[in-house]
Amino acid sequence: MRYVPLGRTGLQVSEIGLGCEGFLGKDEAFTHRMFDAALQAGVNCMDLYSPDPDMHRRVGREIARSGEKFVLQAHLCTEWTRGQYRATRDLATVKKAFGTMLRNLGTDRVDIGMIHYVDSVDLWRRIRDGGILDYARRLKDEGVIGHIGMSSHNPEAALEAVESGEIEVLMFSVNPCYDLLPGDEDVDKLFDEKSYEKPLFNLDPVRERLYESCQRAGVGITVMKVFGGGDLLTDDSPAGKALTVPQCIHYALTRPAVASVMIGAHDEEQLKASLDYENATDGERDYAAAFASFPKMSWAGHCMYCGHCAPCPKGIDVASVTKFLNLAKAQNGVPETVREHYASLNAKAGDCVECGSCVKRCPFGVDVIANMREAKRIFGA
Repeated sequence: MRYVPLGRTGLQVSEIGLGCEGFLGKDEAFTHRMFDAALQAGVNCMDLYSPDPDMHRRVGREIARSGEKFVLQAHLCTEWTRGQYRATRDLATVKKAFGTMLRNLGTDRVDIGMIHYVDSVDLWRRIRDGGILDYARRLKDEGVIGHIGMSSHNPEAALEAVESGEIEVLMFSVNPCYDLLPGDEDVDKLFDEKSYEKPLFNLDPVRERLYESCQRAGVGITVMKVFGGGDLLTDDSPAGKALTVPQCIHYALTRPAVASVMIGAHDEEQLKASLDYENATDGERDYAAAFASFPKMSWAGHCMYCGHCAPCPKGIDVASVTKFLNLAKAQNGVPETVREHYASLNAKAGDCVECGSCVKRCPFGVDVIANMREAKRIFGA
């Protein structure tokens, strides 16, 4: 298992984490088997969006039994009422539900307090100004949560929250189909076949800016919906072609700022399929060839950080250089952290001899040589 820094939090998380969806409505034996498999594979983090008290108690017992340090990302603004989950923005209810969750988990703190399901800019502003963010800050000051996070499906709302400097972790839906769609307050449009009827070209610019802003600000991203609710793995995929589990996971993990993919596995077979990503070959992880063959989607001219351009005869990590170049261009300057990361590369853009081997291998027709020239100009090497 590979462990990755979660933004500026100081936490190291496994790049494969657990979602809680598959644990709902299950029993103690199932929970134990799933945790046993996850822990043996090195998983050390979990998202708890659901306020289901039975699930919290089962998960809490497994974590206590394991004795392992486990990073919990637990959600504010959810409550369990009459056997059902619902989002809430009523501050008194938020406080009560969060306290209940801690008791059911058998703990007095969680690593990340995730403000739940903020899918509009207006809602973010109400949370920021209406007491909920103040409550999250107070929990952090008291040590009840280690860091403040937020979950969202809308890049416009997420971007405003990230650029406010108020959150340290973003849980966001990341996959190659959703990334082509513009932001919307209606999450159902991500799943609607009509959203994919017309040809789609390249990443939505707001989503791209969101990922780059998170990288620049040190906001770690944890991923939900990596398989699009399973749709991307079927022949009925909105892409018009089925992807594989390692392709979907690798796509998400190669986005800027992404640290961990939370897998909503419903059984041990699904969990194993995701954990097997750690042993997958480069060819099995490779998503570029599949993306290039999608009938109605195109990333022409856009670097996907897929690494297909490698190997460079001069040892340049072209994908990383391009990523740092895009971060600098998005900022209209070179942030210190980006400059440091670039400086740590073994070979720089200035080492490029313009042989063109990378250009020939790129499935998306990126003008790599022009990017290397621009990176040399911006970074000075």
